[in-house]
Amino acid sequence: MNTFGSKFRFTTFGESHGRGIGCVIDGVPAGLLIDEAFLRAELDRRKPGGKYATKRAEPDAAEILSGVFEGLSTGAPIAIWIANTNQKTGDYDNLRDVFRPAHADFSWFAKYGVRDHRGGGRSSARETAARVAAGAIAKLILREIGVTVESGVWAIGGAKCEKTDYEFAKNSEIFALDRECEAALIAEVEAAKTAGDSVSAIVKIKASGVPAGLGEPLYDRLDSRLAAALMGINAVKEVKIGETKTRGSKNNDAITRSGFATNNAGGVLGGVSSGAAITAEAMFKPTPSIFTPQKTINSRGEEQEIAIKGRHDPCVGIRGSIVCEAMTAIALADLALCNLGSKMSHLQAIYKERK
Repeated sequence: MNTFGSKFRFTTFGESHGRGIGCVIDGVPAGLLIDEAFLRAELDRRKPGGKYATKRAEPDAAEILSGVFEGLSTGAPIAIWIANTNQKTGDYDNLRDVFRPAHADFSWFAKYGVRDHRGGGRSSARETAARVAAGAIAKLILREIGVTVESGVWAIGGAKCEKTDYEFAKNSEIFALDRECEAALIAEVEAAKTAGDSVSAIVKIKASGVPAGLGEPLYDRLDSRLAAALMGINAVKEVKIGETKTRGSKNNDAITRSGFATNNAGGVLGGVSSGAAITAEAMFKPTPSIFTPQKTINSRGEEQEIAIKGRHDPCVGIRGSIVCEAMTAIALADLALCNLGSKMSHLQAIYKERK
């Protein structure tokens, strides 16, 4: 499926080497101030072309096509278009009939019987720019209720941060969560890049100001929705929410008058937000596209060796951290809207005043 969400629903479209990509967002309440400068800034954080990213120079300029009038959402679907301007389709000509190891090539061909070999087509991480656009709109909704979402890179390869500083991550060129560990994280990326290889990463996400009560038990729990949102991101292979200790006496979060003494639950109890910060981690596998020769097969089942060309991130988790942030915001905005009908008092607050 290409659609995520129940009340705040968004659908992405487009391919890596097509004319462009985009999204259609439905369920945005009318009257939301649509800050286009904020949308631009969010896309700039994810866009390619940086020192430790693919050299594909896409401006990722977003054009809002519908659903906004005089700066405010109208309640109609918001459509956002992002043109592709820097494709180098010729880099993929040698892959027309060859399956790249660790990519979606083989499994998607098995499912559909056709494959867009140009950079992976629909399965390319290029599509995540549309998710960041939708995430920016979700963040604007969350901003109105005092919720903020942050992310940062916690580990790359064998290097791991000791501290978690989301403010530092905002200004780090690799979104590192620890000033003292940033150089070690960069060294892991540079070493992989020099070797024509790639490297894994772990991203941490934190949502602050989340009110208690978000989540739809039993089968649309906050933690299951968040896990699905994060696992749906290209290259994410593991998701962890909160912390798990080996004994209940260590794992349980004591409750005091001022709140929870600890937050091992990651802000979720029984699938519903507790009012504590939502904390999660996403582990990205190494970027599948590497320049080291690899063994594979072609569409006729013949074994061969391939050498991948093109422009690829040596560590997809770096820019992926921004996508994690966006998907977390989307999941929370959706559940916040779903929660509006959970109590009669909510309905009374809206409709009694009309009498």
